[in-house]
Amino acid sequence: MATGFDPSGRLPDFFTSTPTSSFTQFLSQAAPELLPGRRPLPPGLSADIAPHGTTIVAIATTDGVVMAGDRRATMGNLIASRDIRKVHPADAYSLIGIAGTAGIGIELIRLFQVELEHYEKIEGAMLSLDGKANRLAAMVRGNLGAAMQGLAVVPLFAGFDLAPAEGVGPGRIWSFDVAGGIYEETGYEAIGSGSLFAKSALKKRYRAGVSTEDAITLAVEALYDAADDDTATGGPDVIRKIYPVVMTATAAGTHRLSDEEITTVAERVVAGRHENPGG
Repeated sequence: MATGFDPSGRLPDFFTSTPTSSFTQFLSQAAPELLPGRRPLPPGLSADIAPHGTTIVAIATTDGVVMAGDRRATMGNLIASRDIRKVHPADAYSLIGIAGTAGIGIELIRLFQVELEHYEKIEGAMLSLDGKANRLAAMVRGNLGAAMQGLAVVPLFAGFDLAPAEGVGPGRIWSFDVAGGIYEETGYEAIGSGSLFAKSALKKRYRAGVSTEDAITLAVEALYDAADDDTATGGPDVIRKIYPVVMTATAAGTHRLSDEEITTVAERVVAGRHENPGG
């Protein structure tokens, strides 16, 4: 039986007396042990015993944003998974990708999805894109204790702004640090161990006003370059037909490219590198 529940079956007072639009805040009262950052951990660093995932890139376009992630998870010098999915829809108009400890990252994504859905049900309205980013920053901050023991998770958040400020495009991107610091990025951003190489690739190719179609190609090329120099980032696996997860967020909502669509893009990028291996 859960702690604090009346054996008569009556719900505890906090279920009805203090309604909150934050599911995370509610969970901290109802069952705090279920929050990723509240679980007790053994002393010492735990980074080497958990799979880690990298790399994620996001690009702002004329229509919204494109986010893409490689499929590899590593555990030390071993490949823990070749087909992990690190990019997900946060809600109808936003995307989230994670780098770092894979298990905690996936749990954080699911909790964030419920957080946004819970807010809409309680308030009857959708959070602004800035509000979503700030909620995510608070959740990352809540995992700081585990991060200090090596189980760090860093998300990348991007979305289509339904009410952008004057002179600002509809596609917006935020990055975070392990302490919950939040930073809005301009144009593009990458996180994870291959981010240095991915951002270097985008720095040369990105232009303001890029179309969604061209941004998809840029994202796959950036991940290819990251995999070329970073062993923890997985490149296109032509033999196994494992390619990056690519999603878009536009006025039409979020969309994940089908296997056929991303295969066409990835094979075109690989073919181009046959002719020019250096990019």
